[in-house]
Amino acid sequence: MNNTYKNKIVITTGDFNGIGTEITIKALNYLDLPSEEVVIVSNPKILNFYGKLNKDYETITIPYEGEILPGQVSKEAGDFSYRSLVTACQLEPRAIVTAPTCKEAMHLAGHKFNGQTEVLEKCLSQNGEKAEMLFISNSFDVFLMTRHCAIKDIKISEDMIIEKVLRLNRFYKENQKFALCALNPHAGEDGIIGSEEQDIIIPAVHKLQKLGVDITLPQPADTLFVDAVQSYISGRKAPYDCYIAMYHDQGLIPIKSVAGDNTVNTTIGLPILRTSPSHGTAFNIAGKNIAKYSSMVAAINTALELTQSKHHCQVV
Repeated sequence: MNNTYKNKIVITTGDFNGIGTEITIKALNYLDLPSEEVVIVSNPKILNFYGKLNKDYETITIPYEGEILPGQVSKEAGDFSYRSLVTACQLEPRAIVTAPTCKEAMHLAGHKFNGQTEVLEKCLSQNGEKAEMLFISNSFDVFLMTRHCAIKDIKISEDMIIEKVLRLNRFYKENQKFALCALNPHAGEDGIIGSEEQDIIIPAVHKLQKLGVDITLPQPADTLFVDAVQSYISGRKAPYDCYIAMYHDQGLIPIKSVAGDNTVNTTIGLPILRTSPSHGTAFNIAGKNIAKYSSMVAAINTALELTQSKHHCQVV
């Protein structure tokens, strides 16, 4: 095990043609963290192109001599993003914070992953651990049962639901109350609009409840999120500790609609925690020095808080 960085937060700057480097610099200057707590995985040429850090943070340099082309998709940027993330994993730090990358750019470079989560799983899984996506914003948390896949490819099984919910439950040191979204509208209407609830989801819930997990039966998502959204707007704690969505947009539309830049994409289930802003590379404003950095501030703060909190466990 590499102990050099075990107490440090390692930050990657993502796709250098996007806003990742800019928001990293702005966020670190705003937070003014002790220099010994932070390590940046990037390249001095790229950092200098987008701004100036107020502190002399240690930088692990990823070689790059080519052009920086804000707003453009390039295989060079995709390869740089990938190599940066792999390097961050190899450092075995306290936590990893990743700026946004471009999937198309990484694919052009030959790195055929659906996102950074999948790269993290490949690099960090030691004993078959699986990465999971948990979105956190104050007291409103959303967990994704399936990640980046086409709607037509969404497949769920009883075993998958049980395994993923148990993984989520282990992330917290104290048992939490989970609300489970149905897959079909109106929770299938007793099989009229779909049989997955009756055949797969409800049996899985019953088994989880017998294991001591506090989880609801599948609820229609359109009404389930109403109280959570209203609670967030009014500054109250959501009725449930975490809302489990069956697919990407089902869970992310409600939380991003109300929490916006305060939403943090958190990778759990692996030996090292990872956080990231919940937005993308924003190529349309890259290089214009107008990108908001609040999302990166939230990602860094969440990494610091979660790796200190008594209410969670990193290794699950």
